[in-house]
Amino acid sequence: MAARHGDEDGPGSGSGPASHPTSSASASASTGSAGPGLASGPASGGSASASASEVPETITLDDIRGAQKTLSGISRLTALEGSRYLSGLVGSPVHLKCENLQRTGSFKLRGGYVRISGLSAEERAAGVVAASAGNHAQGVALAASLLGVRSTVFMPEGAPLPKIAATRDYGAEVRLRGQIVDETMRAAQEYAERTGAVFIHPFDHPDIIAGQGTVGLEILEQCPEVRTVVVGIGGGGLAAGIAVAVKALRPDVRVVGVQAEGAAAYPPSLAAGRPVSIEAPVTMADGIKVGRPGDVPFQIIDELVDEVRTVTEDELSSALLLCLERAKLVVEPAGASPVAALLSAPESFEGPVVAVLSGGNVDPLLMQRILRHGMAAAGRYLSLRLRLTDRPGALATLLGVLSTLDANVLDVSHVRTNPRLGLSEAEVELHLETKGTDHCEEVREALRGAGYTVMA
Repeated sequence: MAARHGDEDGPGSGSGPASHPTSSASASASTGSAGPGLASGPASGGSASASASEVPETITLDDIRGAQKTLSGISRLTALEGSRYLSGLVGSPVHLKCENLQRTGSFKLRGGYVRISGLSAEERAAGVVAASAGNHAQGVALAASLLGVRSTVFMPEGAPLPKIAATRDYGAEVRLRGQIVDETMRAAQEYAERTGAVFIHPFDHPDIIAGQGTVGLEILEQCPEVRTVVVGIGGGGLAAGIAVAVKALRPDVRVVGVQAEGAAAYPPSLAAGRPVSIEAPVTMADGIKVGRPGDVPFQIIDELVDEVRTVTEDELSSALLLCLERAKLVVEPAGASPVAALLSAPESFEGPVVAVLSGGNVDPLLMQRILRHGMAAAGRYLSLRLRLTDRPGALATLLGVLSTLDANVLDVSHVRTNPRLGLSEAEVELHLETKGTDHCEEVREALRGAGYTVMA
């Protein structure tokens, strides 16, 4: 855990955001005054993000309620599932908001549809363009298809094949450009400037944020007693939208954002008071792998989100594994980030808690690697390298010892010729399935007790 931002009471105080005054968005929404309409935001092609002169100063509860009406019959009211295991850790009810079961597999359809539906007839005729490694691509593709708008989506050349195929199936023309999303984004912006297509930014636009904020309205409707909402943060559109909705109606509810430790641009940005970029973000959670906060969501998050935490790759892996095993839910690493935060410090959250599972679009090959990593992080997978005497039957004897310890051998590599080995030595590398950290240590000690030299 690192890089926290919030009031001095710490998580679970229930006292509300002491360090953040109520924003004008919350104030106007709570009094019922109408904010800027959803269609009043910028819709011109080629703009990567909304400039201060183009966008309304606030996003209000009225905007989000308008987005909810726009999405009626389009987005699903996703389930709110209780988690007995997480509830036991936290000491109060924990619910999972299953946006991984949303159409296209993530919350992105909400904002994409609201944004495109607000375009003029001329803008729709010019088509839309987006850049994404997966979730935003699919959300824009489906939204455009539903609205009869031509869409072009730029994706990185290394994007997983299932995500490319899904985006095409939703009706978009897919163009592969660049090795990283930043390069892909530039290609999409150049296309917008060249063709007049409207650039649909993944998070830095009021309509996008209003659409994502409908998740917050649903949370309050489904769990009116909620005390803490935990949500992953990449560029910040989802967290900002949820924060506006929740704080307007329930300012006492604590909103906690979560970032991957290797891609945490918000903590230094919040400390600086403005969006700042981080160099080369690295994380398996590509859905929140963003190097710079969006200008529009940053202002909202700075005012309304009580705290931003970070989680490690091990914690993300363990969270994904838990969602699969305990909740029977397929969740991508970004979507599992709120669960990772709960696992890392369960005592610091006041319940009832709602953790937003933002997406479930995970490449099967990545899922396989993450599950093995998650099993290792949870003490369920043990790798060992050890020395034994090079004689007939020595390996069989070793495997017999392991069988008595109830450790399942997944893979074994037996090396007999290596310069680092003695004439009568052999080396064995083992990959074992175990029952947890205590069992791992039991296996190590038993092998040492049996006379084996355990190298790792």
